[in-house]
Amino acid sequence: MSREQEIYQYSRMEIDSNMTKEQFRKRLAQGKMILDGATGSNLQERGLPAGVCPEEWILENPDVLKELQIEYYAAGSDAVYAPTFSGNRIKLEEYGLQDNLVEMNHGLVAISKQAVAEVKERGLVDADKPLYVCGDLTMTGKQVQPMGPLSFEELVDIYKEQIEALVDAGVDFLAVETMMSLQECRGAVLAIKETCGDTIPILVTLTFQDDMRTLFGTNPETAVIVMESMGVDAVGLNCSTGPDKMHEVVQRMLRVSIPLVVKPNAGLPKLEDGKTTYDMDAEEFAKEMLPLAQMGATILGGCCGTTPLHIRKMIQNLENVKAEIPEKKQIRALTNERNFLEIDLDGAFSIVGERINPTGKKNLQEELRQKKMDLVIDMAEEQVAKGAKILDVNMGTNGIDEKEMMLMAVNELTLAVDVPLCIDSSYVDIVEEALRIYPGRA
Repeated sequence: MSREQEIYQYSRMEIDSNMTKEQFRKRLAQGKMILDGATGSNLQERGLPAGVCPEEWILENPDVLKELQIEYYAAGSDAVYAPTFSGNRIKLEEYGLQDNLVEMNHGLVAISKQAVAEVKERGLVDADKPLYVCGDLTMTGKQVQPMGPLSFEELVDIYKEQIEALVDAGVDFLAVETMMSLQECRGAVLAIKETCGDTIPILVTLTFQDDMRTLFGTNPETAVIVMESMGVDAVGLNCSTGPDKMHEVVQRMLRVSIPLVVKPNAGLPKLEDGKTTYDMDAEEFAKEMLPLAQMGATILGGCCGTTPLHIRKMIQNLENVKAEIPEKKQIRALTNERNFLEIDLDGAFSIVGERINPTGKKNLQEELRQKKMDLVIDMAEEQVAKGAKILDVNMGTNGIDEKEMMLMAVNELTLAVDVPLCIDSSYVDIVEEALRIYPGRA
């Protein structure tokens, strides 16, 4: 057997069908769903060296990953994340492995599926207990326009490549995790929907900093409003901190009416004898997960530093906490990428600034013909300073490509001002294209 055949031997396993959204809802109606804990930090303890492609190393050492996942299932996890975290084209390009994307994702999922088979063969879990394998996706590492060079459509296509491979490999559902950018969350969710339709369940979890915002500035309420509006099946947070420091974010996310996912680290990292360790043992982790479950988190697991023992202790500590599907709430709100504007039917009027419209404005018409945005930005900032809560954006004038200028305006205004936009055009395709790239709910 050649080295390549050995690495990808698992990709030839028989593929099961994917889970449906209805099956996912029925499973959650039965009680809490327990996810796994960390993969990377545990593999490092078991031999994964620094500086290599983790996905390739796992394929070369499949038994190490398989035994870890068997331990998670035996500890009580209902689902494990297949180790496909950075199995997208951009990440794999760093190791010259981008052409192996499909085979690698297939092989990685197949190892997790073999863990399911073996844990039952060994009698470590009830033979009738449903066990799930989740396809794992994260950020590409390359920033999206207007912050970086990657166009939004390129981002969607990159996610589609990996999603197609994961779905073909038979994952039960998909998790978009450790996300710092709401726009990248949107790109991944659109890619899932355009690849799978409205069939496979989607979980999205973001990471939040001490200021209760993601690295790109999104607050918890904005994240859940946008993700629920896009039809994800569960939303929440993972990584970044231990469970003791997640209370406020969880409380603010509970405005959502879909299940909440919480997957914290085992406390804070520290360096001991050249190794990264985490300051929260299994007992303390389990203790600190209790209030999060009591608040209403129904899908629970661990991230960096957590082990199968952390998961086992957590399950024991949450035994008497009943999981309840959130009640459907009506949220009337618009957002940009960072903040939200709630529309209170009994509240004050919200002013929509409508100056960004070239009709009757010769200076603005001329700037748009030159593909300039200076006057648009000036108008936006002035209207916000005078109290506008929403900005109407219209690019309709002769002598320009209206769609091109609308997309340019949306990108520029996303950076320049911190209020939601109202997309204004006589052409449906222009409205659709603008809404597609708008990093929020317009």
